[in-house]
Amino acid sequence: MQDYESVKLLSEYLLMHYGKDEERMPWVIGGIGSLDFVSRTVEYFSPKRVGLSLDLGCAVGRTSFLLTKTSKKVIGIDFSQSFIDAANTLKEEGSIAYKMHEEGERWVDAVAELPPEVDPEKVRFAQGDAMDLPAGFKGFDRVHASNLLCRLPDPLAFLDSLPGMLADGGELVLATPFSWLEQYTPKEKWPQGDSWEWLQQQLEPHFELVRDSDEPFIIREHGRKFQLGVSKVSLWKKRAS
Repeated sequence: MQDYESVKLLSEYLLMHYGKDEERMPWVIGGIGSLDFVSRTVEYFSPKRVGLSLDLGCAVGRTSFLLTKTSKKVIGIDFSQSFIDAANTLKEEGSIAYKMHEEGERWVDAVAELPPEVDPEKVRFAQGDAMDLPAGFKGFDRVHASNLLCRLPDPLAFLDSLPGMLADGGELVLATPFSWLEQYTPKEKWPQGDSWEWLQQQLEPHFELVRDSDEPFIIREHGRKFQLGVSKVSLWKKRAS
């Protein structure tokens, strides 16, 4: 399994969440890097103000901070303790210094800063497992889970748990590139057939699909190597029980 506590991965996610456009993709040929995937997933929610939001797989926290613009309280959960530590540093200090990989053994200084117009006091971050959440995690107005589903050992069990987390009429945003890998998910737990069709079949008994789209994202490994992916992002509204 990929080491989610490595300095390298922490650097990549800080850059993905908080980096400037020219840092995430410095090449003109990669104009796609100017598209801020992390912020765009949060924009799928309706603009109304709500009480309580849950950000599962929050990584280093940008999505959790952005959710404070329309939420009274936000809980951000991630499996990686180093990601949560970084998010808490940003919450408490407003910024965090890190190293950005250029090439070989050359790293350069960078700084991640809170996005504007967020309220860090509304956020609580905690290390946790999306497959084993506390029993009291119920009644959320919003649940956000970005690029998490295909990193879980039992994605169907996770989907089955979602109706119990959300209040009636609550909103769910899921983003996933459906990049199934045995290092995260045993092959017998992979969907059979088309993953998007499978996902709709699992959610439709409890949720109404409001909108969906395909959104590109980019992860910079170093100044000349990038991971390009395309996530299916979907907004769902929980049906009345």
